[in-house]
Amino acid sequence: MVQRIINLLNKELNSIAQAAFLLAGFTILSQVLGLLRDRSFTHFLGASSGLDIYYAAFRVPDFIYFSVASLVSITVLIPFLVKKIDQSDNYQESRKFFNDVFTVFLIAMIGISVLTFFLMPVLAPLIAPGFSETAQKELINLARIMLLSPIFLGLSNLIGSITQLFKRFIVFALSPIFYNLGILAGVFFLYPKLGLTGLAIGVVFGALMHFLIQLPVVALHKFIPKFSFSIDFGQIKKVALLSLPRTITLSLQSFSLIIIMAMASLIKEGSVSVFNLSLHLQTAPLAIIGMSYSVAAFPALTQFFSKDNQEAFIHHLTITARQIIFWSMPVVFLFIVLRAQIVRVILGSGEFSWADTRLTAAALAIFSISVIAQSLRLLFIKSYYATGITKRPLVISLISTSIIIILAYCLLQIFNQNEFFRHFTESLLRVEDISGTAVLMLPLAFSIGAIVDILLLLFFLKKDLLKNLTIPFINKAFFQSFSSSFLIGFTAYHFLEIFDNVFDLNTFWGIFFQGFLSGLIGIIMGILLLWLMKNEELINISKTLKTKFWKARVISPGQEDL
Repeated sequence: MVQRIINLLNKELNSIAQAAFLLAGFTILSQVLGLLRDRSFTHFLGASSGLDIYYAAFRVPDFIYFSVASLVSITVLIPFLVKKIDQSDNYQESRKFFNDVFTVFLIAMIGISVLTFFLMPVLAPLIAPGFSETAQKELINLARIMLLSPIFLGLSNLIGSITQLFKRFIVFALSPIFYNLGILAGVFFLYPKLGLTGLAIGVVFGALMHFLIQLPVVALHKFIPKFSFSIDFGQIKKVALLSLPRTITLSLQSFSLIIIMAMASLIKEGSVSVFNLSLHLQTAPLAIIGMSYSVAAFPALTQFFSKDNQEAFIHHLTITARQIIFWSMPVVFLFIVLRAQIVRVILGSGEFSWADTRLTAAALAIFSISVIAQSLRLLFIKSYYATGITKRPLVISLISTSIIIILAYCLLQIFNQNEFFRHFTESLLRVEDISGTAVLMLPLAFSIGAIVDILLLLFFLKKDLLKNLTIPFINKAFFQSFSSSFLIGFTAYHFLEIFDNVFDLNTFWGIFFQGFLSGLIGIIMGILLLWLMKNEELINISKTLKTKFWKARVISPGQEDL
């Protein structure tokens, strides 16, 4: 049965939508486990100093992973491996290259992790200046334990190039699911006995699972990495230089989150938690929509560019952008209208109070503003990578990251000093009677930075590559999606008021059915409007659903995208 499933997943790809739907299936499962993980955190800890410490400590290994481990990304390694295999009848050359990369990578990762281990007492006050001395000591301990995770995740990313090379996509796609399962094991089995230390051990266990799940495939093809004592540093240098712009681009957002964490630590206990929880909630549709479509479009974009077929490249890019807008726009309106129901249903358990719910919901609404921009950003960056251009996304990311950091600081100052602005913001988001609302300036800065980022990417993409690109197609899609999404939000909002008198909102099921039915009725009205407008995306989705899209070959994303 398992072999039959793998064979199905390796059949020829028919369309972007098919591949995107399959990718979305894997991603949805991973995201569901991620939300269950966050619900477990809030159940046991709430938006508290303990969860603040965990999230702040987690940012240290997270930054190391994006800054170092992504240097040996799958996107870069696979072409090298394929070239080595083509040059010889056996796999001797490719194994030698793989062992060289493994050796240098492992030594570098261990060295950086050990250095960070000893530097943590210096880094902790910079990462969380608002934490008490006791909290900073706890942060140091957790971060030191979790420093093992980027090593395992990096190794998993490394051998992931082999699982993809031999088309074992299902194993590769399952690894982030096992990662979340490992963290959940830490929450349920270790936290009750070991406290926050148990959470840190759970992260390491999840990273180890992420790595181990792929080992059988590597062993089957005799690619188990070994230490190399005669390293070809010329090849290693080529890999590093090719990966460097992309790695810096990835690490910039991780760096901006560290700075934001530092600002949040100065606001109020629980502010770090509120920011991270709302960030994770808005990441779910971003991963399911933006990542799925951008990864599915990448091979075709690469092929069209290599054949100098700009017309096909533009058409492919435009169609994908329209589909992303089509799916993302309703999410924006639904997340804004149903924010309290979403947060309460997903996170409202145990120690997570109603005040925590309202503040997290307000932050989610602000994040939602930039969901379309963040989703399109993934596609546009992939478009640049398809052409081999990596420096332009790096420069744009540097600009947008700087904007986010500067804006976050400035908005906090304005919010704290300008009473009118503070009251206007609190009233608009209905949090005027809650303390710690200054944290809302952080997702606002993040969203503005994301919108600036996508505008710059679109401007330079047209200037650098798509001189013949015309915007009306995207504008038409935007208008139709906006109209239907507005109707979805308007309908859902009014049915919330109707169901307010029908369900008991003091219970989980009452809140769930209030939000679910309001959203469902809104979506039905939106689909009806799209049908009346003869929307092309709706027609294409209808056609795709009539095909056996589950038989399409999965194009797996890099682990940094999952």
